[in-house]
Amino acid sequence: MAVRPEGTPCWADAVFPDLQAAKEFYGEVLGWTFGETAPEFGGYTQAYADGKAVAAVVPPMPGQEGHSQWCLYFASPDAAATAGRIREHGGEVLMEPMRVGDFGTMCLAREPSGAVFGVWQAGSHEGFEATAVPGAYCWAEVFTREPGKADAFFTGVFGYTSKRLEDDAIDFRIFNVGDETVLGRMTMTEDFPPEVPPYINVYFAVADCDEAVAAATGRGGELRFGPMDSPFGRFAALSDPQGANFSVIDLTTTRGEMPGTTDAS
Repeated sequence: MAVRPEGTPCWADAVFPDLQAAKEFYGEVLGWTFGETAPEFGGYTQAYADGKAVAAVVPPMPGQEGHSQWCLYFASPDAAATAGRIREHGGEVLMEPMRVGDFGTMCLAREPSGAVFGVWQAGSHEGFEATAVPGAYCWAEVFTREPGKADAFFTGVFGYTSKRLEDDAIDFRIFNVGDETVLGRMTMTEDFPPEVPPYINVYFAVADCDEAVAAATGRGGELRFGPMDSPFGRFAALSDPQGANFSVIDLTTTRGEMPGTTDAS
């Protein structure tokens, strides 16, 4: 798979204090298998769907604290230049661009409204080997309480164009790289407890949403929303037993008409 255009989601990973429990949970819910753990890279362990690399799980580094959370990485041809734009647009670089062997260069950052994300400059590891198939990444949304800050940041750093979803019930925007829609942004309402920080919600495709939810809750996960039908697919929002939020979606089960969009002002 070719290197993705700048600003396109290209990888996802998460830190888990109990790596074996995470492997068992996602193996059951998403059907993942796992490669060998790489001690020279901090225990980094790739996850596979039908033999294709789709994500990774990793144990925490010494002193690394906080609950588990999925981190979405955006493609960049030059991680150092992207880090510079992150600062210029009010973001915070949490980890300076760091080369990871021959695999590529990574950077971690926080956008001005608080969501953490990664940047990946591909080397031999180009990112997702499959997307939008069962077990693989298919979509992501920035959940924020300060949409103006997030919108200005992501369009400024990655050059996205933005459109607003024509739905009075929610404040939702989509971001495009060229003609491809690559990211959503949802304004967090009072339905979200105040202790829940802004974050990027990652969606994984599944063959059957209800079966995935049953597998997740049966292994100690928490159902936070859904399952619900939509024009995009039947989906549900979950938390795994170690606190990482994610969503599952059956892209083949769609209901209703696609909402319209208008150009962002």
